Amino acid sequence: MAVNKGFTLPAESPLNETNKKKKYYRKNVDFFKLVEKLKLWPSRSGTLHGIKTIKITGNIAEITTHCDETFVVWNSRTSRAARWLRNKWCVCACKTCKIPAWKIEKYTSTMMTQKWGANL
Repeated sequence: MAVNKGFTLPAESPLNETNKKKKYYRKNVDFFKLVEKLKLWPSRSGTLHGIKTIKITGNIAEITTHCDETFVVWNSRTSRAARWLRNKWCVCACKTCKIPAWKIEKYTSTMMTQKWGANL
């Protein structure tokens, strides 16, 4: 069972114990592909935000969250955000972004491994 790190789910969650599937992704996959797939962004305060749009131009991406924050990020596998997404160090979800419970549960059950998983 996946460790629930600070997220609370309602009892009527669509992803209960019987139909929960673990997803496996490579740990050292391209950062922008991972962000596009997860549609989640960890802020510096430990809050997990939902991504509304992501526009990639070379090694730079412009990300807009559901709480209307827009910022520019560089493509780096060793960045703070990449490490926080891979290791699931986020403390809570943004109340303004209103990330659905099923998405948080799917994110917490996703495994990032070095030698096994999809390359995206």
